[in-house]
Amino acid sequence: MYQRPRRRAIAMLAASLTGWSTLFGITGVAAQTPSWPTKPVRLVVAFPSGGLADVMARLLQQPLGQALGQPVVIDNRGGAGGNVAGAEVVHNGGDGHTFLVTVSTTESVNPVLFARMPFDPHKDLQPVALLANSQLFLITRPSLAPNSLKEFVAYARAHPGTLSYGSAGNGTTPHLGVELFKQSAGISATHVPYRGAAPAIQDVMAGQIDFSLAPGTVFAAVKAAKLKILAVASRNRSASAPDIPTFSELGLQDVYADTLFGVYAPSHVAPEVIARMNREINHLLALPAIAARFLELGAEAVPLQASEYKAMVRAETRLFTDILKSRAITAD
Repeated sequence: MYQRPRRRAIAMLAASLTGWSTLFGITGVAAQTPSWPTKPVRLVVAFPSGGLADVMARLLQQPLGQALGQPVVIDNRGGAGGNVAGAEVVHNGGDGHTFLVTVSTTESVNPVLFARMPFDPHKDLQPVALLANSQLFLITRPSLAPNSLKEFVAYARAHPGTLSYGSAGNGTTPHLGVELFKQSAGISATHVPYRGAAPAIQDVMAGQIDFSLAPGTVFAAVKAAKLKILAVASRNRSASAPDIPTFSELGLQDVYADTLFGVYAPSHVAPEVIARMNREINHLLALPAIAARFLELGAEAVPLQASEYKAMVRAETRLFTDILKSRAITAD
């Protein structure tokens, strides 16, 4: 005789909890009591602290933890174009709570770039979500004379072999983008690979190297006159910096180096876990505050299904494989 009031009370409590979850932007899936996750979720970021991948991961860290009902821990493991972090996730991510945050070139470029891989990204990893598409900007040290792309090309041609540029590592989009630039402009420059974009940008500011392709994390340094921006290596101008022209507008064709930042999981992780992570990440990416913050960094938040992200990486693989082979680019 006491069963019916008890059931009514439980139903009212469930409705109340659902209302609070909706208020705070937590999805219906998160509002339930899931069997996963059962412990903190680890995001292994393939680049050092301060880089764009790290900044975006940390922007999502707290709200993603709230949505999942477990803390999210950031673990930076830079090196080898994402291979160091990828190997950590593949070999030590068997708990189903470890994910990789990296650029898509870990999957599209590294198998061609490296003679030996510590894992097979096509077999050992599976896509979870696309975080953002980041446009890359040509930056130079402030003491370098050119103030426009035309002047830069003329300077490089007049001083062959004297310029140096940094990238986030061999085979990363900043590296491949500059190689496209060199090929299109007919100039030469020495490549200096780093363990991530952040240290390369620091050395451009310090005058240790002359230029680089870098994400919108450099905007503050440009405003402070610590860097110059000459062009954006994309098919379209950046929504966050619309006054900066593309290479194509300035007469140099086919200099495209958009960077896709994605989340991966070990291949054995269950489909329902992948679907849950995809839903929660996409929900956060669609929030105006997070989308606006990404845009301030020169990155466009792109909520996609895992299969859609996979299709983009396949197209990128075809494009960058040609660049790697024609320029004889290797990891060494």
